[in-house]
Amino acid sequence: MLLPALAILGGFILLVWSADRFVDGAASVAKHLGLPSLLIGMVIVGFGTSAPEMVVSAMAAADGNPALALGNGLGSNIVNVSLILGVTALVAPILVNSTIIQKEIPLLMALSLLTGFFLWDLSLTFIESLILLAGFFILIGWSIYTALNNKGDILESEIEEELATHIMSLGRGIFWLIAGLAVLIGSSRILVWGSVEIAHLLGVSDLIIGLTIVALGTSLPELAASIIAVRKQEYDIAIGNVVGSNMFNLLAVIGIAGVIEPMHNLEPEVLWRDWPVMTGLMALLLVLAFSFGKEHKITRFGGIILLSTYIGYNAYLVQSVVSA
Repeated sequence: MLLPALAILGGFILLVWSADRFVDGAASVAKHLGLPSLLIGMVIVGFGTSAPEMVVSAMAAADGNPALALGNGLGSNIVNVSLILGVTALVAPILVNSTIIQKEIPLLMALSLLTGFFLWDLSLTFIESLILLAGFFILIGWSIYTALNNKGDILESEIEEELATHIMSLGRGIFWLIAGLAVLIGSSRILVWGSVEIAHLLGVSDLIIGLTIVALGTSLPELAASIIAVRKQEYDIAIGNVVGSNMFNLLAVIGIAGVIEPMHNLEPEVLWRDWPVMTGLMALLLVLAFSFGKEHKITRFGGIILLSTYIGYNAYLVQSVVSA
């Protein structure tokens, strides 16, 4: 038990550190190549903050643990909205000023419904996974188009200010891009091994481990980024990190895992417990972000609702494991 637990702890620490280095390196290289700040923020940084989920789920699927991969994808989305936005809104109400993010939130809701449609028969086939993965590339294309055609959006100015605080030389940026990715892959391998071992030792399913421990750990970069952003009054970065990461999770994280190892005979709880909670949180985010007329914001009261949902959901998961 001790060695797997140390593997999970060490894997988390290295995962968060390497993801941060990878994002900084990638953003710096892109800046030196002359790419627009909005494009860097929406695509490169967005991709980078979801890299832990992508790599961990790919590793889990390759090792024959697709349920762990699915749990990581769904669980990370639950953590992102309920815990991360909940805690962030308690630090300071989150204003949603960017028209780009106002368009992305309803899109996220639609992608949640599409995922549920694919999971309806408690399976995710190779073809369905390919559709999700194709949707990911379409999303990237749409993000590039949006970034190039929305000059002056408030998100752009926030990203420019944030990038200015992480200036590094081209050589250093390339080094951290490569080194961060290498450590990211290695730490993900360690984390997956430790998580599977813990699941077997405790007699719980890979799905539960993915929904709880792994989902929380792989979402730590988004938690840190959102809290730091809102303290700097970069509200659109704070919520943009979460919305973008959630779309990447549904399309790329679950899609890549399903292409590597199609999922069959999934636990029924996925359909009546986990997916409804995730989709309900997306609907709640939609309501909270657009319920104040012209001033779109998630208030501290909204943060309490989101955080309470996270606590209640995880308490239920723990109770179900203990009583099993």
